[in-house]
Amino acid sequence: MSIVIYGPVVNPVSPTSLDALPRCLLAVNEAGTIDWIEPDVIPSQIQETLAKHGYDGTPDLIELKHGQFLMPGFIDTHTHAPQFPNIGGGGKYELLEWLDKLTFPEESKYKDVNYARSIYTRVIRKVLACGTTTCCYYGTAHLEGTKALADLVYQAGQRALVGKCNMDRNCPDHYVETTDSSIADTKAFVEYCQATYLTASSEPNAQPLVQPILTPRFAITCSGPLLETLGQVAKDASVRVQTHISENKAEVAFTKELFPDCTSYAGVYDRFGLLKGDTILAHAIHLEEEEIQLIKERNSGISHCPTSNFNLNSGISPVGYLLDRGLKVGLGTDVSGGFSHSIITAIQHASIASKVLAFQASDDQKQDGKFALKPLTLPTLLHLSTLGGAQVCNMDKLIGSFAQGKAFDALLVDVTISPGGSWRDSVDMTSEKVEQILEEFFFTGDDRSIRRVYVQGRLVAGVDFTTH
Repeated sequence: MSIVIYGPVVNPVSPTSLDALPRCLLAVNEAGTIDWIEPDVIPSQIQETLAKHGYDGTPDLIELKHGQFLMPGFIDTHTHAPQFPNIGGGGKYELLEWLDKLTFPEESKYKDVNYARSIYTRVIRKVLACGTTTCCYYGTAHLEGTKALADLVYQAGQRALVGKCNMDRNCPDHYVETTDSSIADTKAFVEYCQATYLTASSEPNAQPLVQPILTPRFAITCSGPLLETLGQVAKDASVRVQTHISENKAEVAFTKELFPDCTSYAGVYDRFGLLKGDTILAHAIHLEEEEIQLIKERNSGISHCPTSNFNLNSGISPVGYLLDRGLKVGLGTDVSGGFSHSIITAIQHASIASKVLAFQASDDQKQDGKFALKPLTLPTLLHLSTLGGAQVCNMDKLIGSFAQGKAFDALLVDVTISPGGSWRDSVDMTSEKVEQILEEFFFTGDDRSIRRVYVQGRLVAGVDFTTH
């Protein structure tokens, strides 16, 4: 059945602008694709507008109530599904020690597929409930466990990129691959996903709901021969890439020791054909100027993970400067370096991080660029959490904003049930008031504020879903 929604709609346009539409009428067809959008319809014109578009029957009309609005679903461009049992711990460590003490011991457990399924089932449910309609998941180095992750994501109806980690050196003996086994299992995982998860609809920009993504953990855990072969797989199978870059100063120094023939960390990935237009680079805190230029030239994207960057004492990514340079930037939760699986928390911490950089800068420094050393504005925060993330994933023709022909991945938000409650009177909505309740959601809301989560037009999570 077709869905028609009437009421306030928030839609990202660019890093500097958004549409706040108090009286929008939006229709979704049976394939889960947006059929049409009418930005301003007064209540008395609803039936006339429906008839104009050929909706003469009785579509499922959802009229939003006071305090409710519709927005595109959140896109988490970086998280580690097997690390959820460690969430909230490890703040006393920096990256490399944190991996050895906490992360590698936990991830090694996922050789047991039953353990993997039990954890991943809860992970996906929690992530969806927080409004993440698309997620970039790191699995572990285990083929069968990561196949289980992909299967469970698909069954839950979430859109996702899922990757089996590659790691053939600088790992503990109980959790390391050989180069040959890493390559063979990666190829098997890619082939499994591409054969199993079919395209969700026949629309021109449609893509399978769950897709594989090559996941060299980071350069430190991958030998040159492994990276070289992964670069060839990425080219031959047309597969995206996700990895880490410049998260921690000790990591950067160690990477340069391991690859002395490369002039930079980004140069390592570029040398092996892994820096391309659908590559997702997490963190990017300590990039050198030549790396920023190289990433821009390759059109790769940055996943900004402020919660993790604070928690593991890594630093603050200069997101404003990266935006000024024209790089694609989205948000990531980076569990369990990050202690929250909600993009709302990432939004809040991205805002705080930008303000810290801003009040540390001199007035002269702040004069350069639109974003650098300035607080991130509401349109920018919306962009990073939705359309910017879609651009990083190379999916912006499909998701990230509302437009005719795009997939209906959306959140129905209700700020009247946010933890802080709503203090706003029930009055006629204006564009300004729609922006106000968006900001209220970003800074006082959580999963309790999300009534419905739609992916490809299907209700998959939210307060209304769990209480149905």
